[in-house]
Amino acid sequence: MTSSAIALQAAGAELEGELILPYTPLGIVVFAHGSGSSRFSTRNQQVAHNLSEQGFATLLFDLLTAEENRIDERTRELRFDIELIGRRMTGAVDWVAQAPETRDLAIGLFGASTGAAAALIAAAERPDAVRAVVSRGGRPDLAGEALPGVKAPTLLLVGGQDTQVIELNRQAEARLHAPCELRIVPGASHLFEEPGTLEAVQSHAGHWFREHFRYAE
Repeated sequence: MTSSAIALQAAGAELEGELILPYTPLGIVVFAHGSGSSRFSTRNQQVAHNLSEQGFATLLFDLLTAEENRIDERTRELRFDIELIGRRMTGAVDWVAQAPETRDLAIGLFGASTGAAAALIAAAERPDAVRAVVSRGGRPDLAGEALPGVKAPTLLLVGGQDTQVIELNRQAEARLHAPCELRIVPGASHLFEEPGTLEAVQSHAGHWFREHFRYAE
């Protein structure tokens, strides 16, 4: 397994990331973190590490540049610019589809919080490239008009204690034309901090990607 720092061009910005490649990857999972977070998100790092151990390549990258992050720390505006982060996620999909080390791999997207909306926007923009999507405690409803255009099978994982987000996920599920499952993780809050809950996410996500990447072969 190899790990390398990368810089990708997306929507007019150079974004920093980390690419982890097992020697014979089953496919690649690109992560979109939630509002106010970065590629160093503890929970996404943990999920990515687990998926790497399951045999998937992973890409964690920053949706904002360092300068944009400094601005966002003051204004808190860019983290909720769903159109912007959706374009950045689409750019990351394009990078993965073209980079020599990843271009032959099936692509999956994993989005947390607002990052779920970015992932679904990218899936709608690149229906021939994205094979599967997983959302963790996500806000897929924020993808808005992009939802009916998603073709990739989508798994919505929500904590059992996160009642408001459960309802928002149900609303998004109703607008998705792609195969979709909403799964409630018992005992989990929005951040999946409770013992065993993030491990449940890892298990569900690994199975979902493995199952749907199979059809890309």
